[in-house]
Amino acid sequence: MAAARASAKDQNAIMRVEDLTGPQKAAIIILSLGVESEAVLKLFEEDELKEVSQAMSNLGVVDSSVVETLIIEFVQQLSTSGRVVGSHAATERLLATILPREKVDALMEDIRGPAGRTMWDKLGNVNEQVLANYLKNEYPQTVAVVLSKVKPDHAARVLTALPDDFAIECVHRMLRMEPVQREILDKIEGTLRTEFMSNLARTPKRDSHELMAEIFNTFDRQTEARFISALEERSREAAERIRALMFVFEDLKKLDAGGVQTLMRVADKADLALALKGASDELRNLFLSNMSERASKILKDDMAAMGPVRLKDVEGAQSRMVLAAKDLAERGEIMLAGGGGEEELIY
Repeated sequence: MAAARASAKDQNAIMRVEDLTGPQKAAIIILSLGVESEAVLKLFEEDELKEVSQAMSNLGVVDSSVVETLIIEFVQQLSTSGRVVGSHAATERLLATILPREKVDALMEDIRGPAGRTMWDKLGNVNEQVLANYLKNEYPQTVAVVLSKVKPDHAARVLTALPDDFAIECVHRMLRMEPVQREILDKIEGTLRTEFMSNLARTPKRDSHELMAEIFNTFDRQTEARFISALEERSREAAERIRALMFVFEDLKKLDAGGVQTLMRVADKADLALALKGASDELRNLFLSNMSERASKILKDDMAAMGPVRLKDVEGAQSRMVLAAKDLAERGEIMLAGGGGEEELIY
């Protein structure tokens, strides 16, 4: 019971009413109204509709207590089962009830693509290598216009990713560039939207280093070390990025108390004992401190009774614990801090 209360407390901490932005609050209310929200949505300006739609798509699960707090001034009663789920699919269905199909498609492309109110804001959130791969096939003058409109630090990273001769030519064009006529700028924006952003929005935003880190996570330690070592000989930067993105068993020490208790409820008991047998004192103590005194004693006895264990078996148990933690994180039941000491949250 205490564990359940701790888990509930942890879940509520994920989203509090006082932390919500205006668009997020509007999105929750609109989702809770369902098809009845049509009249409200018709009153929104295009920019407002886009902003609320963006918030709606990224909400995830919203607890009923949050929904009730937000809409209590509008209704007399709210069902206790009033949880709503904000997703791309839910947003698209709702928009389809009030807008033409082509308008919905354009909005959803903007939502799924990089964040930003203007085209140049969006470009600033596109990975520099991805943007460089597109721009290297454009005219240097066009690239010069684009790079003059994004933030200097992002333009610098894109220039570095372009072929040297082409990048220098773009720099010369930027140095000699006159003020750009509005119609030319509009044409470039239109081309970027139709040829680049729309394709980018339809492409899963998956960084190749993230994918490789997940693959490396499934290796045993010897295989992982062999591949990392071989990769370092060819590209130390790539090896370091993959190592930083990898989520390993020891990263579970970043879990809070509620996350530890949730993981222990779903983990295989034999895996838990075997995994902790090879864990650091810090991680082992974290798990033991979140158990009852009796459960902690039983686990310690189980680990002692194992005697010597094979490293391969320990790594297998730890790998299964990591996979269980990732499954819980995907469902939003726990939060995992990123590998390599990053503070980014994985849901």
